[in-house]
Amino acid sequence: MRYIPNATPDQQADMLATLGVSTIDELFRGIPDELKLKRPLNLPPMASEAELTSLFERLAGQNKRPQASFLGAGVYDHARPLIIDTLVSRSEFYTSYTPYQPEINQGTLQAIFEYQTFICQLTGLDVSNASMYDGATSLAEALLMAARLTNRYRVVLSEGIHPEYRAVCETYARRAGIELVYVPLAEDGTTASVEALVNDATACVALQSPNFFGCIEDVAPVAAVAKRHQALTVATVAEALSLGLLTPPGEAGADIVVGEGQSFGVPPSFGGPHLGFFAARDRFARQMPGRLIGQAFDAEGNRGFVITLATREQHIRREKATSNICSNEGLCALVASIFLATVGRRGLQELALRNLQKTAYLKSVLTTLPGFGLRYAAPVFNEFVLTTPVPAAQIVDEFLAEDILAGLPLSRYFPERTHELLVCATENTTRAAMDDFARKLARFGAG
Repeated sequence: MRYIPNATPDQQADMLATLGVSTIDELFRGIPDELKLKRPLNLPPMASEAELTSLFERLAGQNKRPQASFLGAGVYDHARPLIIDTLVSRSEFYTSYTPYQPEINQGTLQAIFEYQTFICQLTGLDVSNASMYDGATSLAEALLMAARLTNRYRVVLSEGIHPEYRAVCETYARRAGIELVYVPLAEDGTTASVEALVNDATACVALQSPNFFGCIEDVAPVAAVAKRHQALTVATVAEALSLGLLTPPGEAGADIVVGEGQSFGVPPSFGGPHLGFFAARDRFARQMPGRLIGQAFDAEGNRGFVITLATREQHIRREKATSNICSNEGLCALVASIFLATVGRRGLQELALRNLQKTAYLKSVLTTLPGFGLRYAAPVFNEFVLTTPVPAAQIVDEFLAEDILAGLPLSRYFPERTHELLVCATENTTRAAMDDFARKLARFGAG
């Protein structure tokens, strides 16, 4: 009964009778016969709770934590204060899905309100929503929002945007009638001039900083070109910790800033769940996707928190909804709030600076190895592209056998870039690990 609440024949019969059918097959008669499984599932026999616990412990014991990781590319290994797991494990947070009934979710609403405040401060913009699925869908939603605001359907995208983000945008754009135009990278690894591609039919220009290749972009000149054509500027951030050190994109002229907040205390978790953040200028608030949490006061002056805007299709706007995203990543947003409140403004700056310093050291030791070099000259935050004397995928495979994540071979996304490796260093990367990595990497250039 603990695992299968409708296990008894009597219970099944009662439910079928209530539904007006007599058998399970009749209940599922709407499913085509050729799609139905006609054999028993290939499952082991039933097990007791103790046996199941022992099984999962054995399976968990097969997991390996790498000795060192130099892998970034959109998901980053950062320190997580222990207080995060203690607080998010409280039942009122951990079991909460989403604040459908705000009057009994004041704690959740306050946490999300504080999360929005942090995002506004970090991005330099006026209003933030209550988080989205991830960085990729946040960017895609930003492009749709720009099209609605300008009534234009041409978007200029930098080729420095994460390939997976671009793929999601292409999927969205294909059904929304949006034309995507790509800007190539300049020789230094930053986005080339957008002047020739932006015109009066352009809804927005979108770029990522630091970009997929680690290079820090200058948002201001791009924003200036977009503004001359009454187009919007969208900045996306895949490495949120960089906001602790770099100029907020909103201050540099971006109208919409989106990205991935995983670096704020959310573990990599094999790629998710994570959270997307989304901020914009105040005048665009009613066209933002997702929910916005605000504060209000009752007749006696007591402060409370409310859902100020909820623009998705399940609420009153129906067909006028700005998005069909059904839930915010509430628990992950709570993690980000706890992380940012714990480290504070100065702590975030110090963490970001340590990333910058450690990456500078890693770059210095790797680029002096025979046969290795630096692909791009632009300043970077915590990752960079290393050119390699042998295929980068070969390097990654050999290091995996030593429990070291050597980075991302760019051939995964760009087949022609076989000898380029994207490597990353964070505050968790020790100097000893970097020196060991360099020593072992040297063998590939020895010949």
